[in-house]
Amino acid sequence: MPETPEPDLEGKIALVAGATRGAGRGIAVRLGAAGATVYVTGRTTRERRSEYDRPETIEETAELVTAAGGTGIAVPTDHLVPKEVRELAGRIDAEQGRLDVLVNDIWGGEKLFAFDEPVWEHDLDNGLRLLRLGVETHAVTSHFLLPLLVRRPGGLVVEMTDGTSAYNSARYRNSYFYDLVKNSVLRMAFVLAHELKPHGGTAVALTPGWLRSEMMLDGFGVAEGNWRDALAEVPHFGISESPAYIGRAVAALAGDADVARWNGESLSSGQLAREYGFTDLDGSRPDCWRFLIDSENTDEPVDADLYR
Repeated sequence: MPETPEPDLEGKIALVAGATRGAGRGIAVRLGAAGATVYVTGRTTRERRSEYDRPETIEETAELVTAAGGTGIAVPTDHLVPKEVRELAGRIDAEQGRLDVLVNDIWGGEKLFAFDEPVWEHDLDNGLRLLRLGVETHAVTSHFLLPLLVRRPGGLVVEMTDGTSAYNSARYRNSYFYDLVKNSVLRMAFVLAHELKPHGGTAVALTPGWLRSEMMLDGFGVAEGNWRDALAEVPHFGISESPAYIGRAVAALAGDADVARWNGESLSSGQLAREYGFTDLDGSRPDCWRFLIDSENTDEPVDADLYR
């Protein structure tokens, strides 16, 4: 299938909440490449850093959006603070009068969970902080921003998570707290679909596959330009995908006049690549979730390149 052209999002107003790095940044940039005005929020700015203590900033994300062809607007926001989210909504209302696309990618929990550590052994403060960052922030954001989105039909909400509902429902996801957060977000999209439908809005849950975020690349000691160097150590890293891939998935949804057919669904980047015809930066269409399921069902090594 040939790659489809970029959707036309000229005149669309989007908010990517949690756009400092990773999937959020990739989504914001691809929405900008399609012509949208994109508000980007996060806690790390050029003046201060979040507890991640990483160099990426929301100002950089906004500049990348503008360089890609859109209009990027950085608004420092802690989505656990209702007053700040209320002020964010007020600013978008004053400057645009509406919101067409809300992408809720708030996370911030990479350093807070331990793999395969039962709840009675897991650090409780870290686990409860994870729940606040991954669940409460989404609720606060929806509360204040959705009144702008329902002002006219056609609004789109994308709740970002890890794993599809079909995959997660039958599998333990890393830890008690991590599992709760990621599955709560899946349910949020389902509930919002019911609440938005009378207003002509659509809500979906969306997951990337194995994302080559800045943190992931650093962990393997590679960069986006030479990420395949990590395959010698971890062959199944070959199924990984760039943040641009999930970004193209969101842009395709935002540009689909019939996006309501997905209302309430749990979707993945690989699934939407097949549906809309976009590719990752290298021209491939990685399908991580299909790869993982097939790998579970055989004792033989599975070639990741067959799922790209």
